[in-house]
Amino acid sequence: MNKIFISLLVFFFITTNQSISEENIMILKLKDGDVKIELFEDVAPNHVNRIKELANSGKYDNVVFHRVIDGFMAQTGDVKFGNSQSANFDLKRAGMGGSDLPDLNQEFNSLPHDRGTLSMARSSDPNSANSQFFICFKASPFLDRQYTVFGKVLEGMEYVDKIKRGDESNNGSVSDPDKIISFKSL
Repeated sequence: MNKIFISLLVFFFITTNQSISEENIMILKLKDGDVKIELFEDVAPNHVNRIKELANSGKYDNVVFHRVIDGFMAQTGDVKFGNSQSANFDLKRAGMGGSDLPDLNQEFNSLPHDRGTLSMARSSDPNSANSQFFICFKASPFLDRQYTVFGKVLEGMEYVDKIKRGDESNNGSVSDPDKIISFKSL
């Protein structure tokens, strides 16, 4: 009887744990392939909710990687000026906009900015993150506890590595940038 109870308990834990984790898995489709991302709802719940809301409503689809610095990061997520299919698309202003939603209060945490980390972009105000985010190409510890880490690439970092790089002399701005094809929950 105890073995049956323990087996049921283990089965319940495994199935529950899988369903919880799957709701925080996203697929970022890029020109070279799919990137599987895990979101960290436990340390940045408001940022994760914002990313899910914008992604699942299609707001990130066709948004360009407007700032990409080799050996550092690829930045995207300007849904106002960075959507290449929108009437508001303006590559010169990409990186200056956000969404129609209010800015988020910071949720700085102890997770490091390692290779594959997703973190929210912001202005000098720690409480100004909105829709823009970046993916680190390599560890960037100088960003730790100053930007909100909200996720990490699980698979497909080789496709992130292929994102077109920007002009180093112009803070990584990209002419003819790559874009997000789609970004959705699993």
